[in-house]
Amino acid sequence: MLKSLIKWLIGIVLVLAVGVGIFFGVGAYLDDQFAKDEPRTDDAEGEEEQRVRELSEEKFENSENDEDLNPFGDRFGSESLTDGQIQEYLHKMAHQKVEASEKWGFYLITDERIEWLQEGINESGDELAHRDLYESILSRWAAGDFSQADQDHNAIWELQGGTIGRATGVLSQQEEEAYINSAYED
Repeated sequence: MLKSLIKWLIGIVLVLAVGVGIFFGVGAYLDDQFAKDEPRTDDAEGEEEQRVRELSEEKFENSENDEDLNPFGDRFGSESLTDGQIQEYLHKMAHQKVEASEKWGFYLITDERIEWLQEGINESGDELAHRDLYESILSRWAAGDFSQADQDHNAIWELQGGTIGRATGVLSQQEEEAYINSAYED
């Protein structure tokens, strides 16, 4: 009886070991395959190939009725803004102003967008976890002060769990204009 039990336990352990080995082996293989599919470029090449996009442009182009859209081209009002939505908008707006190794699109900073976000934050009451941070950033931006845009970007980026694209400085006026213009070049 004891020998039979030991044989069963050894069999179960072997099956589990093989299963775990297969699981991790297949996972490593697939990771390797996906890594090969992604083109590798150095930083200089990557910047040239990276297409800068103003993210709301396509949303407005594809909409049949712009009146249904908020200033960012989405279909919800400022009264229903969540932390995640505010963070996404602020993060992408900051891209216009900051130096970073990676930036995936941006929202052009406009008075209308700043005021709309401020309205939404005021309407939300105490429901937003990082309300003070949002108000601080937007009040500076509303006054035309972007001297801390890199710090603003990184504060939001960290809330979002960012790992790539930390801002390393604020763009000069000429660099900012070139960045914005690159979004409209074909």
